[in-house]
Amino acid sequence: MKLVILKNSLREGLLAVERATAENANLPILKNVLIKTFNNKIQFFTTNLEIAVSKQISGKIVEEGSVTVPLHTLLTITNNTTSERINLETNRSTLVFKTDNYEATIQGLPEEEFPLIPKIENTKNHITFDADRFKEVILKVVNTIQLSEIRPEISGMLFDFQMTYVKLVGTDSFRLAENTISDKEFTTTFQRGFKVVIPLKTVQEVLRTLGSGSVSLFFDPNQVLFKNDDLEIISRLIDGNYPDYEPITPKSFETELVIEREHLMNAVKLVSTFSGKVNEIRLQLKEGKKIVEVYSVNQSLGENKYLVPVKAKGDACEVSFNWRYLMDGLKNFNDTEFFFGLNGSHRAAMLKSQANASYFYILMPINSQ
Repeated sequence: MKLVILKNSLREGLLAVERATAENANLPILKNVLIKTFNNKIQFFTTNLEIAVSKQISGKIVEEGSVTVPLHTLLTITNNTTSERINLETNRSTLVFKTDNYEATIQGLPEEEFPLIPKIENTKNHITFDADRFKEVILKVVNTIQLSEIRPEISGMLFDFQMTYVKLVGTDSFRLAENTISDKEFTTTFQRGFKVVIPLKTVQEVLRTLGSGSVSLFFDPNQVLFKNDDLEIISRLIDGNYPDYEPITPKSFETELVIEREHLMNAVKLVSTFSGKVNEIRLQLKEGKKIVEVYSVNQSLGENKYLVPVKAKGDACEVSFNWRYLMDGLKNFNDTEFFFGLNGSHRAAMLKSQANASYFYILMPINSQ
């Protein structure tokens, strides 16, 4: 194999696939990148056996071929070379890296020893989104997801496809976010709906590496493929049923607030300085008042409070929340004002836009009694 590649192209390719490598004493080749010419294209492949990423880059192919080498070694050399033009060529299972003033020989392994890159059997049915819009929707749910060994079914994002919408959902059992994409924002060849759970690390990889343009999703019973012009991410799906969250989704509220988003965010930032180990802050609405008091106390530091004007309907209330979880929800709104529905100190609260019904954020109070 002989290739001529620009430094930026080589670096872009390696960065796109680096997160799918793995340190594995029993299978050290998992830290390698497979560099391969295929159909007159240069492609990079990595896998950690849970997820596989491939990236196509531009360059001149002088001789076809393939090799696998430690990715981070090649990336470090690429980052530090000052030359824009790089020559790569193989000598059996080694890769020779050459510029006008530098040369390195990197020990590698033949392609035959690299794990088989999985393939999606279903190449007919797919769902296609605008990539920027798809990432925007994911960003509003991904921060509610946490890895759980006890409940692996919530260690990923629910992808609920129906013919007229797609719902993306994340939860860690303390909060939940749902974002909906209408059928006006995607095209599909599927003829019926389905639900799958995509692992958190896969979702994070999609957010990190997916560029602009369009992205198509293909599904097998156990795998998902994200594909655009030059990038493919294939991943296992999480086995198991996502919890039914409809019963805990509030349908009505004892207390309804309309609050200026930036004002409450500023209050939470300031008051959280005195929050304790459980990140607790308290929101209190007194009878007949148009002000919410945001309060926190720390026995070793002191206490503070911040008064936030609100438009209020319903009962007076006093509710405690984890301020980090509350802030995560607030960050996901673009509106000047938002709706905050409360149901006392023991039942779920909801944040949602007044103008856009496609997204909501559910937050459980802290029971401090």
